[in-house]
Amino acid sequence: MLDKTGIAKRIAQELQDGWYVNLGIGIPTLIANYVPEGLNVVFQSENGIMGMGPFPYEGEEDADMINAGKQTITAMPGAAIFDSATSFAMIRGQHIQLTVLGAMEVADNGDIANWKIPGKMVKGMGGAMDLVASAENIIVAMMHTNRKGASKLLRQCTLPLTGVQCVKKIVTNLAVLDVTPNGFKLIERAPGVSVEEIQAATEGRLIVEGEVPEMVL
Repeated sequence: MLDKTGIAKRIAQELQDGWYVNLGIGIPTLIANYVPEGLNVVFQSENGIMGMGPFPYEGEEDADMINAGKQTITAMPGAAIFDSATSFAMIRGQHIQLTVLGAMEVADNGDIANWKIPGKMVKGMGGAMDLVASAENIIVAMMHTNRKGASKLLRQCTLPLTGVQCVKKIVTNLAVLDVTPNGFKLIERAPGVSVEEIQAATEGRLIVEGEVPEMVL
């Protein structure tokens, strides 16, 4: 199965030339490190930067250059820095071609829960609700199960929802899945992972059609 880096590498294969892409907190931020050579992609961070680059090397960090998750980042040549109101105008105006988010749960109809666990203190919902309400293409990067081994790909979310029927694709440490009206459709398997293992780890409806290829990273 994949680690977080592997998930980021696989999602990087979904990028298309000329896209503006928003990367959420967590695993999605790693994608900026693995853009395929020759591809022109512009990454946006909702706290106010367009043209976000990879993470800096140790010793080259700039404490004033951070992403929405407060991690130090770099800026690509030609990058622009602006206030969060302008950033969210870009998001709400649907000027971003792809949003990649982490999640605690995803339902097989595309619902996503990624901002709150009841009983735990959170500072706020962040920008995720604007992103899921505005983006036409949402990919979720997540682990297939929680630390107790329970599925995070469900028939119905149990946590407070961030968005309804908005997720298009999911990349986990076990698989790549499309969200369809009939449930999760298995597209690819992680290296060394069987279809049976994915079925056992998926609580929601899972569609398996024919031979399922292994990911190529």
